[in-house]
Amino acid sequence: MKAFSLARWWAIVLKEFLQLRRDRITFGMIIGFPIMQLALFGFAINADPKHMPTAVVMADRSEFTRGYVAAMATSGYFDITGELPDEAAARSALAQGRVQFVLTVPADFTRRLLRGERPALLVQADASDPAATSLALAALNQLAQRVAERELTGPLAPLRAAAAPFEVRVHRLYNPEGNTQFNTVPGLMGVILTMTMVMMTGLAMTRERERGTMENLLATPVQPLEVMTGKIVPYIAIGMIQATITLLAARFVFHVPFAGSLIAVYLATLLFIAATLTVGITLSSVARNQLQAMQLTMFYFLPNILLSGFMFPFRGMPQWAQWLGNLLPLTHFNRLIRGILLKGSGWPELWPSVWPLLLFTAVVMGIALRFYRRTLD
Repeated sequence: MKAFSLARWWAIVLKEFLQLRRDRITFGMIIGFPIMQLALFGFAINADPKHMPTAVVMADRSEFTRGYVAAMATSGYFDITGELPDEAAARSALAQGRVQFVLTVPADFTRRLLRGERPALLVQADASDPAATSLALAALNQLAQRVAERELTGPLAPLRAAAAPFEVRVHRLYNPEGNTQFNTVPGLMGVILTMTMVMMTGLAMTRERERGTMENLLATPVQPLEVMTGKIVPYIAIGMIQATITLLAARFVFHVPFAGSLIAVYLATLLFIAATLTVGITLSSVARNQLQAMQLTMFYFLPNILLSGFMFPFRGMPQWAQWLGNLLPLTHFNRLIRGILLKGSGWPELWPSVWPLLLFTAVVMGIALRFYRRTLD
């Protein structure tokens, strides 16, 4: 047996570094993964969301009502985006996800306040994600006491003697008990589909290339679009089976409400599966082997799970992170599936999340066709 040679050992080390340098995707992952995780966890993730969009239905305008609206804005939790004409418009804005809160001021609020009748303000919250609203709602009563101390002075000072001079009633819509499973389990469907669909299709064409069967495929008179769509179709059936399993568990194990249409659920799922499979096909077209396809899959999966609103409140992230999150199909699917199951949303409310998925699918499929290799060179 030969003695250990430092020269031979160093030659192997240099050879491995040379291979890493030539494998650009792996080398990029070595640098890219730490940078991406530092950026996401250090800057984008925030468990205390603030500046959440809030609308106002103002039927009574006085210094007291304006003072409370101003106090909400200065608290940091609420971003007053404008006024709505009535209760129906408020419910529509909440259902579509355009606002997180709606403050409703009744017409006789100031008159009843000055009479000492302790009137009530109504705050409706989209509580489908309890983590996004709990801290903001906890601050509302403190704001009421602060406004009373500032506005009720002089002859009106006796009104703030014992109990708070007015009440803030909170209606938590869509998830009144604040059950986190009602928010997490529907979102888990998209996470499962993202992981499995991208991984399986990402390995599809690289497997053909490594086994040498790509030569036979390229020798046939098939078009790139035919190859892409032909490889996608079998996985659509797999994805629908996974979605059905998740829905059954959500309904009968976790008792998630099912307020919307089953047809809408499956159509939204089908659209999301198509978008996700195009990503997998694109990655398999770019990668040269299965290892690279797996690396690209993980690089795609991490931003999806962190920036889509699945694990952390979407509106708690900075604007640049929300912009990136809106480019990801999982973000829009989470809004679709939670809107259908928890809110009973119809297609007019779902359309703002449907068209980005359609656009994403078309764009990514175009990229896949661009990178599709017609030869093995």
